[in-house]
Amino acid sequence: MRAIVFSLLFALCLAPCSAMDRGTFGEFRRSLNTTTYGYRLIKDFTGKAPAKEIEAFEVHPGDASKDAWYDDTKNDRERSELSQIQKDQKPGDTLWYGWYLYLPQNYQNIFPVKVTLGQFHQESARPAWMFENADGGYWIYNQVSRKTKEKHPLIDESNLRGKWHKIEVQTHWSKDSDGFFKVWVNGALKVDYKGATMSAERVYFKYGLYRSFLSRYAKAGKLGQVPAQTAYYACVKRGNSRAAIQP
Repeated sequence: MRAIVFSLLFALCLAPCSAMDRGTFGEFRRSLNTTTYGYRLIKDFTGKAPAKEIEAFEVHPGDASKDAWYDDTKNDRERSELSQIQKDQKPGDTLWYGWYLYLPQNYQNIFPVKVTLGQFHQESARPAWMFENADGGYWIYNQVSRKTKEKHPLIDESNLRGKWHKIEVQTHWSKDSDGFFKVWVNGALKVDYKGATMSAERVYFKYGLYRSFLSRYAKAGKLGQVPAQTAYYACVKRGNSRAAIQP
């Protein structure tokens, strides 16, 4: 019976939605990338997306830029991300977040280069939570204390490509022990953390492709340039309930 209920709920999650229906998120802007191929809104080519249009992020070797606050060209980094404009998540807020992620079959894992596929960054501070494609698959890293406190596996490398994965997050933002951070992948609870979920006064969401410590690729004995990568997203939303972030 539970399996039937889950199947029905997951089928509902795959209903078509607008790629730009962001719930309560508000607007996003591109972060340190202005290439024409770096971000595109395209028609679903998989035939199985939860939206008629999907968001494509693409990073090629050398896609490093700078602005008044940060310089990827001097910090061993490349990216194509969208960043939440209103940094309005604050201590005491309890919110839901959801998105779908698709990595194509030709997507290459470039570990030990750090590839971030979504992050809860902090205003004037380091990221608190980072979703990464690392050794073995898709992980989430708890960096609230400024360094990795713990990490949790979300999707095994063998199951990562060629399919859409539904990510749901519920968090109570807090700098104290009453905080919590929960992550579901395709309906299954993967993370149930209790404790501080932030260390700054504001948190904001970023998603796309962010590659850091690129020099590790050559140091690991891998030849040539770091390969280009593409990642696809759909239905990136925020809301006050789980129902509010569904397509």
